[in-house]
Amino acid sequence: MCAQAQFHTADETALLAWGGKLMHAILATPKQQGTVIYLEGDLGAGKTTLSRSLIQSLGFTGNVKSPTYTLVEEYHLPAMQVYHFDLYRLADPEELEFMGIRDYFNENSLCLIEWPSQGEGFLPAADLIVLLDYAEQGRNISVKAQSALGRNILQNFDGVSQC
Repeated sequence: MCAQAQFHTADETALLAWGGKLMHAILATPKQQGTVIYLEGDLGAGKTTLSRSLIQSLGFTGNVKSPTYTLVEEYHLPAMQVYHFDLYRLADPEELEFMGIRDYFNENSLCLIEWPSQGEGFLPAADLIVLLDYAEQGRNISVKAQSALGRNILQNFDGVSQC
């Protein structure tokens, strides 16, 4: 089973298309639980752009903004509920407990978490960790499966020929 894969996108348009492929793999994977994806990378690496692509791939047509100040943006869509977290400005991980963090993680949710290290100790383990790195105008993307669900998603990802 595939546990890790590497990708390259040439520009923002390619990153958006890659996000659509990832969402297709998520939807094609049978599951009895929600999906948790940690999004890692430097400021401006494309974490919010990737989140926008994933959310819009589910048919959402509104504005997808970074939840930097609100901590979480909610999208209740027919296929699933998507919760987009940005924990960059989180002062103390315990704040997540006060906001009811556990309520967001359910069997019909996709939780996209930017800056997950800020919530260490209060977040569930990731199914996938997506690391975005600058590569001139494009991005190198490293995806690591952290669970059986994550490995199954990678197996369903179009374009993963070897891991």
